[in-house]
Order: sequence, then structure tokens, then C-alpha cells
Amino acid sequence: MLVVVGALVVWCANRWKAWFHNPDEAPYEAAATPSRVLLTFGDENGLNRNVSWTCGDEVCDAFVELLDETDSLFRKVKAEGEVFVSRGGSSCYYVARLRGLDAGHSYRYRVWTGKESSPWHAFRLPEADDHETSFLYMGDVQDSIGGIANQLLKRAFGQHPDAEFLVCGGDLTERPTDAFWNEVFEGLDSVGQAVPVLTVTGNHDYLKAPICVLERRFSLIHSYFLDSMVGENQVFTVRYKDVQLFCLDSNREFFYLWTQRQWLSEQLAASTAKWKVVVLHHPLYSTHGSANNLIQRWMFDDLIQAHGVDLVLQGHEHAYARMTQHDEEGNATTPIYTVSHCSPKNYRIHFDERFDKFGSGSRYYQRIYTHADTLFMVAYDAVEGTRYDSLYVVKTAAGTTLTDAGQEIQERITFMPASGSVKDAAFAERINNYKKRKNLR
Repeated sequence: MLVVVGALVVWCANRWKAWFHNPDEAPYEAAATPSRVLLTFGDENGLNRNVSWTCGDEVCDAFVELLDETDSLFRKVKAEGEVFVSRGGSSCYYVARLRGLDAGHSYRYRVWTGKESSPWHAFRLPEADDHETSFLYMGDVQDSIGGIANQLLKRAFGQHPDAEFLVCGGDLTERPTDAFWNEVFEGLDSVGQAVPVLTVTGNHDYLKAPICVLERRFSLIHSYFLDSMVGENQVFTVRYKDVQLFCLDSNREFFYLWTQRQWLSEQLAASTAKWKVVVLHHPLYSTHGSANNLIQRWMFDDLIQAHGVDLVLQGHEHAYARMTQHDEEGNATTPIYTVSHCSPKNYRIHFDERFDKFGSGSRYYQRIYTHADTLFMVAYDAVEGTRYDSLYVVKTAAGTTLTDAGQEIQERITFMPASGSVKDAAFAERINNYKKRKNLR
């Protein structure tokens, strides 16, 4: 008994920092002019938008000035302000809800706080009869200070100018401090003001504690959560043309996940969208081992399969992986489970045979495109800009078929082991064995 207790004490002492330590937040002062402008979806209606920003540390009169296609004043939309006090300082966050916008129209906007304004930005809404949807997905970004996320984002949107919004799989920020939030907005610069950004929560977005804590700052930035939360669960759904996205808060404890399960069940049952996409941070089928994230899998996977979800977008594990289901005849079918990341950090993975494809050593993003009866998912190496994976789903009255067009693209598995690391050495050996089994270079 003493040996067991002693071993537990040593183990907990070694893991204490990983479990509960939060890095200090350096002192900061809020910008005196409007900054950190972000365009997001507003609610379930895919035509509604929210704009959030920060300015100063006291609430002032604030609004969004919105111009229509003729550059005439469309309206002024009053913003709500709220001061958030963090461990390093305080800042006032503003949210304006843009409603009653016209499908197919372009708008220019700038935000005002007191007598100070931001530069002009612009966005466009889809046509009312448009049934094609294109968007980009990135898993964890959590860039280092002075990172290259903005460079990669601009390249991705330059390569896919038809992309209508950006979805992120959580951990947009390395840690919830002002310096890292500033890095997030550096990364989103010129993209996050022109297309809606939709993200879920990740574990790096939370403060560590026995019951984890999400600062209200997160919801004030990603302001659609202000109106969509169920209890303390950061859940959200939006119907965009023929696609409906369902966002979950997978970092929470069991009793919160149970509430989310009920919410997801109701939302999926009520959905009439042709294509259903679930977004959450923790992969239901983990690349780190079959026992990882079991609670999340037990909570959500049966609903995902029972309600015909087509695509599950996930992050957290800092690698690329894609897994499909198979029918009784062994044919690949939906749902498609995919893990990706766009972070400078790469993690060790296990090469579970349930997965169809892996990638390690680079950063990745996906373009999801729907047209009529077909959904395409193409993964790209974000650094090289090259195609890394591809598949498409055709859904008709006769049933659903999935075609894997990514097998022709060779997997690239690289990893630089740390000197003296036993775990890294073991992973390097797993890579070599996997490459031999798959005849990879």
C-alpha cells in the first residue's frame, strides 16, 4: 500500500505542472484605437454576421458603420461593450450584431469607439439560390510569437479564392494571455475581417484547474457563443446553404459533455441540411492510441453515425489523419473523421490500422467543397501548398458512395527526435516500421 501511494505521489508531482500550471500573463495596456476586428457568423442563420473588436479599458459609445454596394450608408449598428479584467490587465470588448443583410450583396464596414475608427473592411454574402459551398478547415494553429500563420492563411485563401469562411478546430491560441491573443489576430489579419471565422474551444483556450475554466474573453472574441451557449457549454450551430455545422466543446468534464450530447441529439434530429459537419477539438478516434478520448467517443459517436453526419473535423493531436467507416461489404462510407493541424509543433502518433492515411512533420488544412450531390474534401500541405489527400462523397436517393482519391498521393511521415528522448526514439522506430509496411520513401 505504501509503495502504491508513494508511486502515486511521485507521478502526481511529476504531472502537476502539466495538469494545473498556467503561465503568468504579462502586464498589458489596451489599445486606444479600435483593434482586433473579427467577422464571425451571428447565429443559426448563415446570412447573419457579428463583428467584435477591442478598444480602451472603459465602455464608450460604439457602433459599426455599414455601407452597401453603392457605398451609401446602409445603417449604423450599435455595439455592446463589456470590460474584461484578466490576470495581466483590462480591455473593453465590443460586439455588434449585423442582421437583416441582403443575400448576394457586398458590404463595407468599419468600427467606431467614441471618436476613433478602424480601417475599412469588406465582406460579401452568398446569393439566395446558391447551393455550392466552399470553406477551409484548419486544426490547431497555436502559433509561436512572430509565427507564420498569417502567411499560410493568405496563401491558402489565395489558392482557394472561392472559400467563403474559415473553420478552426480549437487551440487558435497557445495560451489564454494577451500576448498570444495578439498573435492570433496577427495570424488572422486581412482574412478574419473579410470572411467569417468559426472556431471551437480547445484545451489551450482554457485555464488549467481541477474543473477547467474558460475566460469570458473567449466568448467576447468569438461572439456567436454569447447567444448560443447551453449552460456553460460553448456549443453553436449554423446552417450555411446546404451545409450545417455543429460545434462542440470537447474539453469539458463528463457532466458538461452529457448536456452537450442532449443538445447535439436535438440539433441533428431537427436538421434538414443535405450535408452535416461536426466540429470538435478532441478526435473521437485518436491517433495517439485507441483508449484516448473515450468519453468524447461514447458521448457523441453513436449520434454522429445514427444521424448521418458526413464529416467530423478535429484537431488536438498535431498530425494529419483520415479515417472512414465501412459498410457490410467493406466499402468506405461516411462519416469521415479527419484530424489536422497548422501549428509549428508536431506530436508523436500511433499508426492505427483503422486510419486510411497519415501525415507528420508539416502543417495541413482542408478545403471542403459541396456541389449538388457531391461533397469533396481535399487536404493540403500548408507549407508547400501541395495536395496531400483527397476524397469525395456522392449522396443520392439510391444511397451514399465514397471514393478515395488520396491513395495515389504518397504519405510523408517525418519527425526529428530529440536527443536522448526514449519516447522520440520509439516513435522514430514506429515510423520506420510503418514506412516499410507501406513501401514509403
